[in-house]
Amino acid sequence: MNPSSHHAPILKVGIVGLGRLGRRHAENLMSRVAGATLVAACSPLQSELEWARDTLQVPHLYEDYAALLAHGGLDAVFLVTPTSLHPQQIIQALRAGKHVFCEKPLSLDLEDCRRVSAEAALHPQLQVMIGFVRRFDASYQDAYRKIQQGAIGSPFMVYSQTCDQYDPDGFFVKFAATSGGIFLDCSVHDIDLARWLLGNPQPVRVYASGTRAIHHDLQQFQDVDNGVAICEFDNGKLATFYASRTMAHGHDTMTEITGTAGRLTVGGNARKNRLEIADAHGVRNECLPSFFERFEDAFLTEVTSFVEAIRRQRKLELTLDDATEATRIGIALRESLLSKQPVLL
Repeated sequence: MNPSSHHAPILKVGIVGLGRLGRRHAENLMSRVAGATLVAACSPLQSELEWARDTLQVPHLYEDYAALLAHGGLDAVFLVTPTSLHPQQIIQALRAGKHVFCEKPLSLDLEDCRRVSAEAALHPQLQVMIGFVRRFDASYQDAYRKIQQGAIGSPFMVYSQTCDQYDPDGFFVKFAATSGGIFLDCSVHDIDLARWLLGNPQPVRVYASGTRAIHHDLQQFQDVDNGVAICEFDNGKLATFYASRTMAHGHDTMTEITGTAGRLTVGGNARKNRLEIADAHGVRNECLPSFFERFEDAFLTEVTSFVEAIRRQRKLELTLDDATEATRIGIALRESLLSKQPVLL
């Protein structure tokens, strides 16, 4: 261990929300992040609290968020809750003097994003991070470094897709009323990546279109199961986004960055592992079933980065402004999808 790590305090963390992703974060915090310890969990659902107690032996369980925030000695909270709750829960945590990690998106409402930013500005000593996990994936980080080093000249175009495996249950249809639609739910990651990889250009105009290929029940929510969008930035930079809920072969996250001197592709083959199968059907490989498996390491790196930024009092590179911009562009894409017109930003 390096000497400085003796002086940095171990972070006492409470987690709020223990659904699919909340459990992943809780497991990481409990056993895989050296500088943090999970001391408390909060959920309105008894089954989630029982899971925290029985599986992870979390010592303190709360049904009420205000009670969790009042827990003695708590340093930070992880919010893995429905998006509609994010803004108010972040603000409550900041007012209680806690650092905040919150899953994406920050909000589906621009005014709420701004309220959170205004509150965070009043607490400069507290860190707030929104979970844009792909920035912490080793391959995306490698691409970012290569762009910084000039490996592809000046980057001017990004194509990025988030394509989920077809789920005959259509579990996301249940959330469609509150998810903000496919672009805010899925493409917000791609939007954030495009801004990051292109050097944070200003969006000027977007156009979006979509179709219901399989999940026709989405019509009642004015949502689609496959959507395509173009975002024009200033200085002639461009991004195209594709989001899908209906991939037969598995989860398929892929990003291409084109520059004046080359192109980088991350995840061009969404492979499960290094195994190749050759038989009468040809040569192929299996694919990952969901984003959990694809970004398992990135989720851990993300949590570790947040914890270490607090312990070492370092500024986070991923800011609330980044999260707000991703929401702002996502909202414009949704507007364009519904109006069938380009939207100016």
